[in-house]
Amino acid sequence: MVGAAGAMKQAMAKAKPDEFVKIDRVSKRFDDALAVDDVSLSINRGEIFALLGGSGSGKSTLLRILAGFERPTEGRVFLDGQDITDLPPYERPINMMFQSYALFPHMSVEQNIAFGLKQDKLSRSEVKERVDEMLKLVHMTQYARRKPHQLSGGQRQRVALARSLAKRPKVLLLDEPMGALDKKLRSQMQLELVEIIERVGVTCIMVTHDQEEAMTMAQRIAIMHLGWIAQVGTPVDIYESPASRHVAEFIGSVNIFEGELTADMEAHAIIQCPNLDRPIYIGHGISTRAQDKNIVFALRPEKVWVSTDKPEQDYNWSHGTVHDIAYLGGHSVYYIKLDSGQIVQAFFANSERRMPRMTWEDAVYISWEDDSGVILNS
Repeated sequence: MVGAAGAMKQAMAKAKPDEFVKIDRVSKRFDDALAVDDVSLSINRGEIFALLGGSGSGKSTLLRILAGFERPTEGRVFLDGQDITDLPPYERPINMMFQSYALFPHMSVEQNIAFGLKQDKLSRSEVKERVDEMLKLVHMTQYARRKPHQLSGGQRQRVALARSLAKRPKVLLLDEPMGALDKKLRSQMQLELVEIIERVGVTCIMVTHDQEEAMTMAQRIAIMHLGWIAQVGTPVDIYESPASRHVAEFIGSVNIFEGELTADMEAHAIIQCPNLDRPIYIGHGISTRAQDKNIVFALRPEKVWVSTDKPEQDYNWSHGTVHDIAYLGGHSVYYIKLDSGQIVQAFFANSERRMPRMTWEDAVYISWEDDSGVILNS
């Protein structure tokens, strides 16, 4: 059964994209350092879009450029067809929710939500109506008179979100929205936040370094690296079809094999890898240029099978020993040391039916299907 948030995502996926925010060849330089490097992005109306990257990747600088807190060295920013590059923050129909939430400690919940509305000189009745609407939206009506220090982390986050949405911005910016929460509460609040944002229908751009957060909340993700965009796509696209080695290694866990392309036919390709006992066989051609014989092959740990029985096929397997086992509750990670010395990870769900009966130092074989891996760019 599909929930409200899931139904909204499916509907948006079928609808024709409606470009709402356009970042056109934006660069930002601080002295001699290039923080954002010629970035172009299109974000659709009503979309939840994530900028994902490590420290120093440029994601927070790009968010501050959207908010108007930084001015780009080059390039332009458009919102709903209007060039807003030169507009100051207070003239942009954009609100930002900070990682620290930045609530006023001396004000109650309702006073925090009302603050921006009063600054805009709305009538008393309209302020009250808008505050009541926001309190109901984030399920905080019964806490309206409490101060921030009397609230839990999740409740403070809801208040910060309500304050950001009260002015009915065209775009909501989230800066590490779950950074102040513990892991369990973070997982719970991710889905709750998505549901509230989708119910309001606001376009949302979030910055995070947390892969799980981006994959859970965003309809599309831009991977940033050293100021530029490494890949843009849905969570499935980025995980299953990474555009480069950097993206594959940044998102989730991955086994990387380097080898030489020895056959590239329309129906299959063969790669000789010195770290494997048998060649890698791929069930389709990979259309490389004649000079591109050095190949990088990526294989996700959940697509690796481990057995004590020697595979019968001539391809896609290698011998090794169980080097280590990490029990993680729902699944276990087996670290297999190949005869070449390379360590390969394999994930197994901890169900009796699928649990391999192996332990440390056991001799084993790893294997995989011919469509399980992906060829990467450098």
